[in-house]
Amino acid sequence: MYRKEVQLRAMAKINLGLDVIRKREDGYHDLRMIMQTIRVHDQIRLQVTDESGIRMETNLGFLPTDANNLAWRAASLLMEEFGVKEGLFIRLDKHIPVAAGLAGGSSDAAAVLVGVNRLFHLQLSMEELMKRGKSLGADVPYCVMRGTALAEGIGEILTPLSAMPDCYILLAKPSEHISTRFVYTNLRADELKEHPDIDGQLQALREGNLKLLAEKMGNVLETVTIPACPLIEQIKTDMRHAGALGSMMSGSGPTVFGLFETYDMAQEALQMLREKYRLKVLYITTPYP
Repeated sequence: MYRKEVQLRAMAKINLGLDVIRKREDGYHDLRMIMQTIRVHDQIRLQVTDESGIRMETNLGFLPTDANNLAWRAASLLMEEFGVKEGLFIRLDKHIPVAAGLAGGSSDAAAVLVGVNRLFHLQLSMEELMKRGKSLGADVPYCVMRGTALAEGIGEILTPLSAMPDCYILLAKPSEHISTRFVYTNLRADELKEHPDIDGQLQALREGNLKLLAEKMGNVLETVTIPACPLIEQIKTDMRHAGALGSMMSGSGPTVFGLFETYDMAQEALQMLREKYRLKVLYITTPYP
């Protein structure tokens, strides 16, 4: 019998800029990124149960519903640490594209951390949740915090920034699957000849200058993903021709996004991409908050 429940939105993110500074001795990479939450989200419902343990179900049959799911592990992390005796039921309705460079899994985990903290009255601060989230994945602390932020280190050193100017964001995901592991394994960080102007983007955010922000966009991971999936470059080019102020791959891809000043322009670009490439995953969204 369910006694208490909480519902949460797990919000997706894009990278407005993504630079890799160097490969570390531990195999990870030092990054410098500008992260932005967007209004595409998964829906999560958490319910307390009398029966101990964690039970999970999703709307997508191919997703794991055990310890192989980051949201399940997030719940287990807190419940074990605080000795929670009651059980938990997790219902995940997935709408953020999977393996898309939009931090869907990390955001699900972050939302579950927030929800478990609330359900079981653990009284952890946002900073304490972010600290625990780091053990689940580099993007999880940011997904707890949300908004516009500079991310450094492996992504866990976060500095809140001025809000992104209002705009419409068109997302287009090719059907090709490109794993994050493949991208970072094949990245030659010490051979990168061009780096995005992250400092220029920080200035654009301080000024609230959307055009300058878009002009400075860049993602060094495209040096790996575009040779593996040339459609990424084609979509970027088509978005700019359709009026996007800037277009870029998010994270390790393969999702491409473009920034548009009006909804009508974004909608026209969406229709063009749908007809030209028969893309199934296309969204128009806005920055959050």
